[in-house]
Amino acid sequence: MNEKVLSGSRNVAIVGPYLSGKTTVLESILSVTGATSRKGKVTDKNTVGDATPEARDRQMSVEVNAASTEYSGICFTFLDCPGSVEFAQETYHALMGIDAAIVVCEPDCSRVLTLAPLFQFLDDWQIPHLVFINKMDRCHDSFADILQALKAVSSRPLVPHQYPIGQGEQLRGFIDLISEQAYQYHPNAPADPIPLPEDLREAEHTARAEMLETLADFDDHLLEELLEDIDPPQEEILQDLKLELGADLIVPVLIGIAEQDFGIRPLLETLLRESPEPATTAERRGMTASSTPVAQVLKTYCTQQGGKLSLVRVWQGTLTDGIVLNGVRTGGIYRLMGQQQLALTQAAAGSIVALARMEGIKTGDTLSPDAVKTLPKTERLEPVYALAITPEKRSDEVKLSGALTKLLEEDPSLIWEQHGDTHEVILWGQGEIHLQVALDRLRRKYGLPMSTHLPQIPYKETIRGSASAIHGRYKRQTGGHGQFGDVYLDIQPLARGEGFNFKETIVGGVVPRQYIPGVELGVRESLVHGPLGFPVVDVAVTLTNGSYHTVDSSEQAFKQAARLAMQEGMAKCQPSLLEPILAITISVPTEFTSNVLRLVNGHRGQVLGYEAKPNWRGWDEVQVHLPQAEMHNLIVELRSLTMGVGTFRWQFDHLQEVPDKVAERVLAKVGNGG
Repeated sequence: MNEKVLSGSRNVAIVGPYLSGKTTVLESILSVTGATSRKGKVTDKNTVGDATPEARDRQMSVEVNAASTEYSGICFTFLDCPGSVEFAQETYHALMGIDAAIVVCEPDCSRVLTLAPLFQFLDDWQIPHLVFINKMDRCHDSFADILQALKAVSSRPLVPHQYPIGQGEQLRGFIDLISEQAYQYHPNAPADPIPLPEDLREAEHTARAEMLETLADFDDHLLEELLEDIDPPQEEILQDLKLELGADLIVPVLIGIAEQDFGIRPLLETLLRESPEPATTAERRGMTASSTPVAQVLKTYCTQQGGKLSLVRVWQGTLTDGIVLNGVRTGGIYRLMGQQQLALTQAAAGSIVALARMEGIKTGDTLSPDAVKTLPKTERLEPVYALAITPEKRSDEVKLSGALTKLLEEDPSLIWEQHGDTHEVILWGQGEIHLQVALDRLRRKYGLPMSTHLPQIPYKETIRGSASAIHGRYKRQTGGHGQFGDVYLDIQPLARGEGFNFKETIVGGVVPRQYIPGVELGVRESLVHGPLGFPVVDVAVTLTNGSYHTVDSSEQAFKQAARLAMQEGMAKCQPSLLEPILAITISVPTEFTSNVLRLVNGHRGQVLGYEAKPNWRGWDEVQVHLPQAEMHNLIVELRSLTMGVGTFRWQFDHLQEVPDKVAERVLAKVGNGG
């Protein structure tokens, strides 16, 4: 079917920390605008967003949900984004396709810090955004204190549009600082104009003057008016707000209680008046008014009924049903309303729609019938938490690879690997809840229930001492030709990181040349499993002597002789256990840096230093070396220490000897079959 013809569109993301009420804001918007006849509640598990079993089980957003509605002749598409830091990748991908973002937060100064990474991302990408302070009926801090706390985590100046009348449970309404009109809230109805309370007149005047002074920083004409005590007309104020919000120079602030629909209509009016049109956003992203269709994938869904859906922003041109993009023919165009799909025949520039059956197309991809410049996309977040997974039924092992591939299409922040040393299938993600959601999807969508355990640490071993002239003889008589190989080996340690070295000093042909490769192969195979039970590294082996039989010797016999010599010799060379050490960069607000230093020391880590994080006001980066064995719960503890905002990136750095007491515990566990 064709869409109703509207005068324009806006694409708006609803973002903010976990429990700030984003999904409730969306429900209220859809209810107020008539898109739904009955307002859902997260606790009742009947909202338009968060409709998947994984979201409803946890009563939290775990993926982006799209919903559209009409307001004053404009088609608004809202993307309700997860608030948990473990699903931040979903949010970041979605933000690449919107015109503006509503940052929903609680009126709690102690929790404002949780907004810092989100504000940073929005400003790094110059995405216009405003703040909606939700749950104002639960406010225990003054409005001034809340604004001050918000200013501390925003690199852009905040511009309050409203001033509250009352506080906490006594909140009765607000004063519009642009028109200086006071309003009283009413449940399920628009707010009514009321006289401006006399006791708030001075506070309102001060707040309005601060708003105008902030705008004047970007408008010389307004500055002249203020210096001459001229009260600027509302039209001029609104024009400044629109221009400066569109350029991500300011952050408007509004208030409300979404659960009661309070403040939702003013929020919509602000989006209508001040948020940039899609064409403005496209121009900012370097797009032209060309008729060549260009779209970008913001989210991939793998549905059980309808197959694959790619949520895209159309940047230019028009998409038509059956169009071929990047060599793939679309299997349908749909507007999403949560889990519901409305079929369309086309989608114009500025639309956010879902394309069906775009096989091989990934989140972040730029789509077009022709070769076009690739649009920027967000970097994939580094994984910080891992579980080893095994199908509960051995017969399901053959299906696991295909299911994981689809799982990663939906969620690109997941990574899986078949570890080369431990041979485990390891699933990496952003935290415990993130991986549990992924495992739920494997079970529900693909019928693959999993058993999980902590990944094994890929320990290695080496030697501290040397051994000379270690004799290995392999002799077997089985009728006919026998088997005979005889070698003498010297074994020595190498410096850390040098790996393995093999050489021979044979003279007089005591070991014929054709058998020496067999000796080296036997040595290498013996190093796969050393005397402590782990792969051996940093060892040099020299073949010094031996003997052979003209009939019974073979390369295979010399390989076995070498293995026997290594088995005896390695045990004499003081084997020691090595563990992988990771180089980790931890990012945290400066106020938590000292806590992080203690955390690292408590995990056998070594702090290398710390310094201010580039382009992040009030944040530090701490460089550390940490044993991989201590990494598993690091992200959990770090987030607990830093209100959920601390994170890290890591890479393997080197191998290091395990302290004796720790090594005893590891080897005891191995000996007990752990």
